Amino acid sequence: MAGETLTASSYIQHHLQNLTFGNHPEGGWMFAHTAQEAKEMGFWAIHVDTMGWSIALGVLFLWLFRSAAKKATTGVPGGLQNFVEVMIEFVDNSVKETFHGRNKVIAPLALTIFCWVFLMNFMDLIPVDFLPRLAQIITGNEHLYFRVVPTTDLNATLGMALSVFALIVYYSIKVKGVSGFVGELTLQPFGKWMIPFNLLLEGVGLIAKPISLALRLFGNLYAGELIFILIALMPFWIQWALSVPWAIFHILVITLQAFIFMMLTIVYLSMAHEDH
Repeated sequence: MAGETLTASSYIQHHLQNLTFGNHPEGGWMFAHTAQEAKEMGFWAIHVDTMGWSIALGVLFLWLFRSAAKKATTGVPGGLQNFVEVMIEFVDNSVKETFHGRNKVIAPLALTIFCWVFLMNFMDLIPVDFLPRLAQIITGNEHLYFRVVPTTDLNATLGMALSVFALIVYYSIKVKGVSGFVGELTLQPFGKWMIPFNLLLEGVGLIAKPISLALRLFGNLYAGELIFILIALMPFWIQWALSVPWAIFHILVITLQAFIFMMLTIVYLSMAHEDH
C-alpha cells in the first residue's frame, strides 16, 4: 500500500475499511476520507466497494450460465457446458436429498446462492494489495479505501441472510397460513398453557436462523482475509512460504462456506414447507 510512514496497525486498519459513501453531518453527500467520517455518516451510508463487487460478480455468474445455456449442444459439450452441467446436477441432487416440499424456486435459488457466494469468497484469494493498489493508481488517491471481498462485510452477509429469512417467513405463512405460523410460534413445544415460554423459545430459534447464516459466513471469510493481510506484512520471501499453503487451504474454506450457506438455506426453507 502507498505511504512509507504506514505502521503495521494502520496498514491493517486501512485494508479493513470500506469505501463508504453517505451523507456526512458537516460535508453533505461525500466519500468518507477516514474511518471516523464513515462512522459519522450513520446507518444509511453505502459501502460502495461491497455493492460494486457483489453486483459485478452476480452479473458474471449470470453471464457465464447464460452463455453456457445459449451454446448448449446435445453433441460433445465444451468445457463451460460441462462445468455448468456438473454444478446444476450437484445442486439439484442436494435439493432433492434435503428439500421435502414441492417448489420450483428452491433449486434455482440454491444454485444462485452457491455460485454467487463462492465467487465473492474467491476474491479473498487475490493478493491483498493488488486490486486496492490498482484502484489507487486509477483514481490518483493514494489513501483510497477499497475492499474487494464482499463476504468480509457484515452488511453483505446479513443482507443475504435477511433475504433468506424473508423467504422463510413468506413460505411458512403461504403453506401453513397465518394461524398455522403463529400457532407454531406459540403452541409448541409445551402447549397452550405455556404460550409466553413457547413464543420465547420459538422466537429465538426463528431469529437465530438469519443471524447464524450471516455471522458464520462473515466470520470465516473475515478471519481468512485478516490472515492474508498479516502475511502481507512479512518479508517478501516469507510471504510466498506462508501465503501459498494458506491459499490452497483457503480454497477448501471458501467452497465449504458457500456450500454451508446453500445447504442451510435449503434446510430452513424445507422446514418452512413442513405443516404439522
